[in-house]
Amino acid sequence: MGDRSSLDGRGTFTDGAPAVMHEALELLVKRQTIRRFRSESVPPDAIERLIDSAARAPSAHNCQPWRFCLVREASGKVSLADAMGRRLHTDRERDGADALEIDADVRRSRDRIVEAPLVIVVCLTMAEMDRYPDPERARAEHRMAVQSTAMAGQNLLLAAEAQGLGACWMCAPLFCPDEVCSKLALPHGWEPQGLVLVGYPAQQGRNRPRKPREEIVVLR
Repeated sequence: MGDRSSLDGRGTFTDGAPAVMHEALELLVKRQTIRRFRSESVPPDAIERLIDSAARAPSAHNCQPWRFCLVREASGKVSLADAMGRRLHTDRERDGADALEIDADVRRSRDRIVEAPLVIVVCLTMAEMDRYPDPERARAEHRMAVQSTAMAGQNLLLAAEAQGLGACWMCAPLFCPDEVCSKLALPHGWEPQGLVLVGYPAQQGRNRPRKPREEIVVLR
């Protein structure tokens, strides 16, 4: 990608592309999952920018089905992590997994949630989505809400990167939605989709290789 030193007087890189395009693409490339954070809290104005950025995502019918629960207090994070951990332990035990392996999984998940300065629970609601009498279209409508909410989540992750914050998306609430709803007293109809852990990075993310373009694209 272009270097800022190659900017010309019109605000474009020497390859002819506008600087703003390079900045946007650079943000996409730089974003990595961060799982360990420094202890300082995330400033309120930064949190507002995260949510406002998430809410700019496209959505089916412009219904904006995303909803967010911010968990900042240590007691709330501990309560949530413990409830999710109990469910994880039960499920893994039912699978016949090794006891030491189960304990390690539960501890790792708990530590990530509890140690994050900010936990954002990303949810969806079907309240304003279209309703259909047949199951097939009803399922499709729900998937549209899931897709819309996922796009809001990606916006949130990019907004974190843009502000020098680290973030990690955890899908764990999909496996224990009742526990998440109960512990956080979420409004009726909110369906937890994921947790986004946010804070100032305490370590760099892993630069995992990406599949080559030839493996993910077909031409017709």
